[in-house]
Amino acid sequence: MSPSATAPVDSKQPSAQQPNGALDRFFKISERGSSVAREIRGGFATFFAMAYIIVLNPIILGSAKDMYGHQLDGGQLVTATVLTAAFSTLLMGVIGNVPIALAAGLGVNTVVALQLAPRMSWPDAMGMVVLAGFVVMLLVATGLRERVMHAVPTSLRKGIAIGIGLFILLIGLVDSGFVSRMPDAAHTTVPLQLGGDGHLNGWPVLVFVLGTLLTLALLVRKVPGAILISIVAMTVVALIINAIADLPAGAWGLTVPEWPGN
Repeated sequence: MSPSATAPVDSKQPSAQQPNGALDRFFKISERGSSVAREIRGGFATFFAMAYIIVLNPIILGSAKDMYGHQLDGGQLVTATVLTAAFSTLLMGVIGNVPIALAAGLGVNTVVALQLAPRMSWPDAMGMVVLAGFVVMLLVATGLRERVMHAVPTSLRKGIAIGIGLFILLIGLVDSGFVSRMPDAAHTTVPLQLGGDGHLNGWPVLVFVLGTLLTLALLVRKVPGAILISIVAMTVVALIINAIADLPAGAWGLTVPEWPGN
């Protein structure tokens, strides 16, 4: 498990004020210079920003086979991903009293799917994950984790964070159709190209570009809930386009925007 996002996310910092209600006092919201409304906006923005893991984690783990050729069930993976993220985030908020959301880490699931599973059974691989979690808890409880983190050069820590961020960015660019891999006859690792054929075209790409520009514009103008507003607005636009436009199968990538009940 790794921190995926934090709330609040608004750029304006309200001045500290007296606590208003039991919820405010328990989480020290006013004491930290925030407000209940701001935390709610931050919570929604955090959820939408990290919800990709609900789709991506089952895809990564479900596509792998263990040494006996067994695969994990996609529905069970979705359920496990959601429940573990909800439970760990709840513990972080109620016990830790910090606005940090936790979910499955992209680096961890890739290691499990591509390195652990092919060499052992799925129960053994998941057991290794549990053992790793206990080791991390032990390091945190004894204070060794902090010492280890301080022993790692700052440049390396920043490089790891930037690398994970770029990985998530690349997933978004590919899923939106903004970039695609340039395949060759030898199936080697080759550079990316714009769009699917070297050109930017199609409704999904337009939605992606508009959403990015809207987010940047709102952030520059310091609009409260800028990220959340952009996500909701572009979701509605994508739903309308998908309902009225004749799009080929797979145009939206991993997820297809559909109205409830369809």
